[in-house]
Amino acid sequence: MQKRVKFDFEIYFTNGGSLKGNDFRLDIDGDTISDQALIDHIITDLRLLMVGQARILTKEIIAEAHKRKAIAETGKQTHLIDLSHTIENGLVTYKGLPAPIVCDYLSRENSRQFYETGTEFQIGKIEMVTNTGTYLDCPFHRFAHGNDLSEVGLDAFADLEGVVIRVPHTESLAITEDYLRNYEIRNRAVLVHTGWDQFWNTETYYENHPFLTAEAATYLRDCGVKLVGIDSHNIDDTRGRSRPVHTTLLGADILIVEHLCNLALVPAGGFLFSAVPPKFKGVGTFPVRAFAKIR
Repeated sequence: MQKRVKFDFEIYFTNGGSLKGNDFRLDIDGDTISDQALIDHIITDLRLLMVGQARILTKEIIAEAHKRKAIAETGKQTHLIDLSHTIENGLVTYKGLPAPIVCDYLSRENSRQFYETGTEFQIGKIEMVTNTGTYLDCPFHRFAHGNDLSEVGLDAFADLEGVVIRVPHTESLAITEDYLRNYEIRNRAVLVHTGWDQFWNTETYYENHPFLTAEAATYLRDCGVKLVGIDSHNIDDTRGRSRPVHTTLLGADILIVEHLCNLALVPAGGFLFSAVPPKFKGVGTFPVRAFAKIR
């Protein structure tokens, strides 16, 4: 059942005056929404300006069918869909590689000695391999002389016109070029939706996963795509030692994003895709916060 939120709010304006609402209702994605996100929705929906203090007074999540048309259909708002898995301490992304260690470098308790009463901070520490969670591969990952993350421009992985190609894993694990035909893909981010993300963080996820064939990679390269993503364990078939898809795509400066999720929520087209990593020198792959912007 779809969910809505019923709430009361009050908003004060920096140039004077206020606005209060009682028993408002709003369609939401998922099972909950934060107060701040709800406030942002109100300001956007009502096109409010000069907003100062804003508070949600009461909030109740109810099971009720959405009243509005889908945002993707109306085209009146921008909607963001998170396509990244959460990285947490001990997460195994790729068997054989160490899990990340996420801990405190400075805990809130220990920080109190440095500040006045009531003031505390946390400084985190992360130790991990770069192939963790949802991550992006650039040419340096495969080729010693390829561009590393610091040498890849933002236009290679931010606000790319996107297309989703759906190949259910129940239909085929090997994604051939035939599945990729009859789509507008030149200069686009091609995201392959297999549904394999349903097995994330389980034993099933690591073996006999969907992958692109070598011929499919050649087809995508020859069609001039900008980026290729997949919601699977690897874009290559990992049952052998060959990695032709990485070799072909990265050799043509076509970026790769692996371990995507939530592609079922993204339409076939009409969206922008972003998967932006930090600007590291000498690094060829790194976790990203991948998302689709539905227009």
